[in-house]
Amino acid sequence: MLSALLPVGAAAASDSRPATDAVRTSDVDIVTSDDNFFIRMTVDLSGYKHLERNREVIITPMIVDGADSLALPSLVVAGRSRYYLWLRQSSDRWPADKLYRASDGAVVDYQATVAAEKWMETSDLVISALSRGCCGTPETLAAVPVTTISVEKLEPAAFMPQFVFIRPEAELEKHRQISGSAYIDFPVDQTVIYPDYRRNTVELARIRATIDSVRDDADVTIAAVALKGFASPESPYSHNTELAIGRTESLRRYINQLYSFPAGVVVTDYEPEDWAGLRRFVDRSNIDNRDDILAIIDSDLAPDPKEARIKSRYPPQHRFMLQNWYPALRHTDYKIDYTVRQYTDPEEMRKVLFSAPQKLSLNEMFAAASTMEPGTPDYDEAFAIAVRMYPDSPEANLNAAIAAMKTARLDAACAYLAKAGDSPEAVYARGLYEAFSGNYDAARPLLRQALDSGIQPAADALQQIDNIQSFVK
Repeated sequence: MLSALLPVGAAAASDSRPATDAVRTSDVDIVTSDDNFFIRMTVDLSGYKHLERNREVIITPMIVDGADSLALPSLVVAGRSRYYLWLRQSSDRWPADKLYRASDGAVVDYQATVAAEKWMETSDLVISALSRGCCGTPETLAAVPVTTISVEKLEPAAFMPQFVFIRPEAELEKHRQISGSAYIDFPVDQTVIYPDYRRNTVELARIRATIDSVRDDADVTIAAVALKGFASPESPYSHNTELAIGRTESLRRYINQLYSFPAGVVVTDYEPEDWAGLRRFVDRSNIDNRDDILAIIDSDLAPDPKEARIKSRYPPQHRFMLQNWYPALRHTDYKIDYTVRQYTDPEEMRKVLFSAPQKLSLNEMFAAASTMEPGTPDYDEAFAIAVRMYPDSPEANLNAAIAAMKTARLDAACAYLAKAGDSPEAVYARGLYEAFSGNYDAARPLLRQALDSGIQPAADALQQIDNIQSFVK
C-alpha cells in the first residue's frame, strides 16, 4: 500500500490565473492510497462576480501527462440569467456536477477521488476553464497548472476479494464408530476364554480400553458393540464354523459380565475362515508362486478344496503360511457404535475441536473456526483438522482452501481445492486462487461461471482484476 501526502506546488502555481483572469486555487492536497488519488483543494470563484449574465464558465480540474489525461468532476459558475436557466432544468442536465451563481463569489472546498493509473506517477494537476455564452458566442479555453503529482512508484491495489465459505449442514444425530481387532488365543479346538493364556491379558485389555474410552465419556451413548469372529483355513470348514461361533460367543459373555450392557447391545457375527485376510498377506508378499496361489484363493472352489489345492501344489509355501500368517487369521473384530451429544457453546466447541475432534460434526467444527482470528495458528489448524476428520468432504476441503488463501498459503489452498467439488462456491474459490496466483486469464472464466451461478462477490473480483490489469497497462 502506498500512502503519501504530496506538497502544494509553488506559490505561483497554487495562485495562478487563467486567461479568464478569474479562477484561483490554494491548499492543494493529494493523497494516494492503494490505487486511488484523493484530491482536495480550495477553488476561489470570486473572480467571476461580474461575469456577464448570459455567460458561464465550466471549470474542470484535470490530471495530465503528455498524451494521457483524466478529467475530474467539473464546476460551473454562471451569470445571473444562465444560472436561473439551469436551475429550471433537472440537475442531470447541468453542464457540470456543481452549479454556482457568479455574483455569490463562492469559495469551494473541492474534493475528488479517482482511480490511479501507472502514467500518473509523474503528472500535473491543471485547471481547464471553458467560457461560453448564448447565441453562438465564441468559446474560450484556458488551462493553468496547479501542482505537479510526483510519487516514487504507484502499485495496483492488492487483490482483496470477498471470501465465500460454505457452512456445512448440521447432523441431526452424530453417529460415530470405533473399531479394532483382538487376537485371543484359545487352546486347540476349545472355545473357552482363559484370560491369562498366552497374550490374552494384553488382547482383552485392548478391548476393554476401547470400550472404556467411549463408555466413560459423559457426552457419548453406546448404541451397539459388534463382534465378528474369524478362524484360519487349515481345519475342515464345518469345524472352523463351530470354532468361530463358539469363540465369538465366549467373548460376548466375557464383555457382558464386565459391563452389564442391556440386552441386544452386544451383537455377534462370524466368518469361519478369513480368506480375505489370507489374500492380503499373499498379495503383499514376494512368496514363490504368488500369482498361482492368488488365483486359487480367487477361484470358485469351496473352502476345503481350495485349502487342499494350495497345500498339495505348493507345500513349502503352505507351511510358511501356516506358521507365519494363519495365526493372525484367528481374530475377533469389534466395532463400537455410539452417538455424541450436540454442542452449542462456541468456547466448548473450540476445546473439543483440539482435544477430541471426532466428537464434532463438520458444522460444529466450522462454527468453532468462525470464532477464531484469521491468520492465527488455531485458525489454520481448525480447518486442517476438519479435513483430517472428513478428508472426502467437499465442504471441508473448500473451507480449508479459503482459509489458506486468506493467509496467502497458496500451495495448501491448491491441494485442498483438488477435493473441493464442483459447487458454484468451489468454482469461485478456484477463480480466486488463479487471481491470487496472477493467472488472470485463467481466473476470468471461472469467476464469470461463478457469477452466472449466483455468486455475487464474483462481480467485484472481476472488477478488481480489470482494475489491476488496466493499471499495469
